[in-house]
Amino acid sequence: MANHASSKKRIRQSSRRTNVNRSRRGPIRTCLRAVEEAILGGNRPLAETAFKLAEPQMARGVNKGLIHRNTLARKLSRLSARIKMMET
Repeated sequence: MANHASSKKRIRQSSRRTNVNRSRRGPIRTCLRAVEEAILGGNRPLAETAFKLAEPQMARGVNKGLIHRNTLARKLSRLSARIKMMET
């Protein structure tokens, strides 16, 4: 248990930030899951639509400091490559 006022404050800040980040990360994961399910289901139009919705969500995550920009680039690159490989 924290004894100093500053460490108590850091615990409060950390817990507040954790809750905010958790609530922001949820929609990103939901969008990614939708893209994954569409790809695995073999539905290219649905996958493309879900990808277009997921892209700005993930970009917002980068701006808010949830995801590193290179992580975003890697995930988007891999998803778009998988969508392009799907048969029309």
